[in-house]
Amino acid sequence: QFGRTEVIDNSLNPDFLHKFVLDYCFEERQNLRFDLYDVDSKSPDLSKHDFLGQAFCTLGEIVGSAGSRLEKPLTGIPGKKCGTIILLAEELGNCRDVATLQFCANKLDKKDFFGKSDPFMVFYRSNEDGTFTICHKTEVVRNTLNPIWEAFAIPVRALCNGDHDRAIKVEVYDWDRDGSHDFIGEFTTSYRELARGQSHFNVYEVVNPRKKMKKKKYLNSGTVTLLSFAVEAEHTFLDYIRGGTQLNFTVAIDFTASNGNPSQPTSLHYLSPFQLNAYSLALRAVGDIIQDYDSDKMFPALGFGAKVPPDGHVSHEFPLNGDASNPACRGIAGVLEAYQRSLRRVQLYGPTNFAPVVNHVARLAATVLDGSQYFVLLIITDGVISDMAQTKEAIVNVRPSWWHWCRCWHLWVLGAGNLGPLAMVELDGDDIRISSRGKVAERDIVQFVPFRDYMSGGPGAGLSMAGLAREVLAEIPDQLLSYMKARGI
Repeated sequence: QFGRTEVIDNSLNPDFLHKFVLDYCFEERQNLRFDLYDVDSKSPDLSKHDFLGQAFCTLGEIVGSAGSRLEKPLTGIPGKKCGTIILLAEELGNCRDVATLQFCANKLDKKDFFGKSDPFMVFYRSNEDGTFTICHKTEVVRNTLNPIWEAFAIPVRALCNGDHDRAIKVEVYDWDRDGSHDFIGEFTTSYRELARGQSHFNVYEVVNPRKKMKKKKYLNSGTVTLLSFAVEAEHTFLDYIRGGTQLNFTVAIDFTASNGNPSQPTSLHYLSPFQLNAYSLALRAVGDIIQDYDSDKMFPALGFGAKVPPDGHVSHEFPLNGDASNPACRGIAGVLEAYQRSLRRVQLYGPTNFAPVVNHVARLAATVLDGSQYFVLLIITDGVISDMAQTKEAIVNVRPSWWHWCRCWHLWVLGAGNLGPLAMVELDGDDIRISSRGKVAERDIVQFVPFRDYMSGGPGAGLSMAGLAREVLAEIPDQLLSYMKARGI
């Protein structure tokens, strides 16, 4: 039990005021249950009160609904209509503004024996205990006493922690190669002052306290002027979801022979009557979460690396439901059903080519550039990539999309070789952005997750399928934001 609302007397249409504050995690399936009771006494024991009905959903289902408003029928009493519950979610308001500022200085002190100064500024926000925390450092402008620094953006919460009157201290230094930068002077201001923009209020004398103590006629070590100030709200992942952005989820499954004969228990594609195979587990773990963010719940599902009927040609882009004109399946259950039917009608073959399915989704994504849809491709595979060069080129050429990879790599220990993991890590551009023909990928849009880490005996033994989904999906919100921001959406 997470909490209870207040009691509203004598009403069949209560509007509860009490709000529940929950941590929202896109990459996790956060199951919720709502139970309603008619209060008959002051007892906290729920069994002492009349049960009116209950509803089940996920937090993602509420957030992903239009306007983050979800209506669910209440159930739980056989043969009785229990009414409807209406659930609304909103992101807690916090200081999400981002300020963009630009400064220049005039007649700063000359600190270098040869040449002029190389000035830069350091910004500090004050803390409750009177100390200061560094929050920004400008670039160095070489050999000048009248520098113009580049404009910079900084979250308002980083600049003043949301307190517009909190002191902001700015120190000005002359850069030295050996790191012993010479102090020129300092001044203090506040967010409220800076927000006035370019005016006489935002021309500051840069003062060196030591010089001021020693020299009676000392005025300042130059001045710093605010050239421009602008502030805008920093949009969040939830802003876009509430605004109508849909996650368009496509799955591609590896049907190469290296997976093993589906009729044998040793195969990753083995359809046991008692438990899901590795492919089904991975698909359900990720799909159960992401389906809450797609209103029509129709998911294209493709296969690659098999001989397909009627003529037995090898395909790396065949629809699991058999309909080339519309490969979408209804819900994750529909994808699983189509996957299992495909196993019975195609012949596992090879090689392991990714580029066709990547290009398939890229073509779809290229037609939707307004931010109303965001495309995610999940590739579940067991083998070494056979078309690495073509796959890298396809990823580098992707603009409006973002892909995820989940790999069942049990077969590495069965002779598939040691190149596979290294190749996957190469595609996952966390450390080095992938490139093709001298062209570098615009963004890191690949996430490689080793499936075996979540199976018994792996490095992450004991972790659940929820853990797998969390790792596979964790980067989506930030990737979506970077895409929207880059395109001014």
